[in-house]
Amino acid sequence: MSKTWFITGTSKGFGREWATAALERGDRVAATVRDLDHLRPLAERYGEAVLPLRLDITDRAAVFAAVAQAAGHFGALDVVVNNAGYGHFGMVEELTEAEIRAEMETNFFGTLWVTQAVLPVLRAQGHGRIIQVTSEGGVRAFPGIGGYHASKWAVEGLSESLRKEVAHFGIDVICLEPGPYSTGFGGDSVRTSAEHPDYAEVRTATAITWTLGDPKATRAPILQLADTDDPPARAFFGTSFEPVAAEYEERLATWRKWQPLALSAFR
Repeated sequence: MSKTWFITGTSKGFGREWATAALERGDRVAATVRDLDHLRPLAERYGEAVLPLRLDITDRAAVFAAVAQAAGHFGALDVVVNNAGYGHFGMVEELTEAEIRAEMETNFFGTLWVTQAVLPVLRAQGHGRIIQVTSEGGVRAFPGIGGYHASKWAVEGLSESLRKEVAHFGIDVICLEPGPYSTGFGGDSVRTSAEHPDYAEVRTATAITWTLGDPKATRAPILQLADTDDPPARAFFGTSFEPVAAEYEERLATWRKWQPLALSAFR
């Protein structure tokens, strides 16, 4: 049985690959972008199966209107993918107020607005699946990307509560945590703070060379997450498990070491 998707950020990267994957197998997709010209190839190829929507996800009223239009047009929404977002590079001290507010407005609040807008539709249906694209950076952190991490960790915490609130209504919530991919995150989609000279040595010492995955390789896995009868609360895409597991083992070891202190603070 075909599914109806609502996917944000479909001009390129993951969003474009996932919209294409869904359409290729006969599903229907409400695809949002800031510039509708980016969706012309999909509309020409898949016709009425795709509903192109111009949307700035930081505009809450516009988000609710777009979701209502999509639900009205297709009659249902089965899979909602909160994918739109961008990366921002800058040491914590380098972040300006405008930069961190913009990052949170898109990556966190944009995700929240879409989530709030689709929930009444999914509740009324008695089913639905929300896939929150957080990233490996939603469960671990690197120097120089603190603002980005803050936005993604916020989505993880929001989604953890949401999952427990909406399971009763037949709604699943998955935090999808991709590692580094060649999606433009470190290229033309990234924003950067002005560099403070005092951090030059730190920047050099902590520079990371990413091994990038191919976004096209995620097409089949995203369909599997949409279809499975046993959806995970969270899942990686890529090779993130081993380094993340090591970090969490280190956290557990630290908590255990300091457990006597924790208990001494109780009474």
